[in-house]
Amino acid sequence: MSRSGTGRGRGTGRATLGEVAQAAGVSTMTASRTLSQPELVTEATRARVEQAVQALGYVPNRAARALASNRSRVIVALVPSLSNAVFTAVLDGIQDAVDASQYQLLIGITHYSDAEEEKLLRTYLQSDPDGILLPGLSHSAGVRSMLETLSVPVVAMMDLAASPDTLSVGFSQSEAGMALTRHLLAKGYRRIAFVGAQLDERTLRRADGWRQAMQEAGLFDARLEIMTPEPSTVALGAALMQRVLAGLPDCDAVFFCNDDLAHGAIFHCQRAGIPVPGRIAVAGFNDLPASSLMVPSLTTVDTPRYQVGYQAASLLLDTIAGKLPKARRIDLGFTLREREST
Repeated sequence: MSRSGTGRGRGTGRATLGEVAQAAGVSTMTASRTLSQPELVTEATRARVEQAVQALGYVPNRAARALASNRSRVIVALVPSLSNAVFTAVLDGIQDAVDASQYQLLIGITHYSDAEEEKLLRTYLQSDPDGILLPGLSHSAGVRSMLETLSVPVVAMMDLAASPDTLSVGFSQSEAGMALTRHLLAKGYRRIAFVGAQLDERTLRRADGWRQAMQEAGLFDARLEIMTPEPSTVALGAALMQRVLAGLPDCDAVFFCNDDLAHGAIFHCQRAGIPVPGRIAVAGFNDLPASSLMVPSLTTVDTPRYQVGYQAASLLLDTIAGKLPKARRIDLGFTLREREST
């Protein structure tokens, strides 16, 4: 049946805030305050308004609210992947922080592509977000140009900015790479390869840490560095391990840039009858849930993915609200998990 005679907003058939107020027996201003700042009204008023909202199926008009408050109540979060458990954990943290606020979250997946990141950011800026969460610190010239013109806060996630003026939450990827490499050196390994895939900025910074530690030990050899832009998978890890064993017969340890690759490497060694760590040690990065259950269990770096997301979103929301943060650069650290594979 047509609702054109109900007086509902702009012929859309949607319930209006005035109808909610009438049903709840309050003024339109009180209904608006209840929805935007529920802590400012009594529990009884809040209950009546919420009941009216449910009964009428009222959906707030975000554009109208943005005009009234000069805020969109939207924040944007871009991540490279949803198939990577690392970034789903980051998003879980972001969502939990945002759920406690009056903000809505727009999520974009860049697929590790600078062009896609630029396209998504350009599209989402049309929604006039109040703040933006971005993965890492390295961006294309187009993205940097857009960021320079923004008057809203931007928080970098998963790494730490060199400048104390840049909002960033994470840990030093290069220091984590150094720590894992030094662990292998301390265990007596000398021909330590670094194997990287996808080649996003986090992988490259871990490689920097490996390179620095090997140089400090006087053991750096460029032939021990194997990099491919292919997407990181368990199957690729097996293929790359086979390549290491064939091309670097004196290699005694491999630092894989992530756990997916390291899992594949261990599977390959198991199928080929190659003892780990008896013949060659294997280490990964990120401490995925399966890593402690591998046979042998995987030595890796435990990264605080959920906390990165939660703290980054909290920092962004506080900055939007005008709260002076205790720190603009939040180092959450990392933990080396030494296990059987090394």
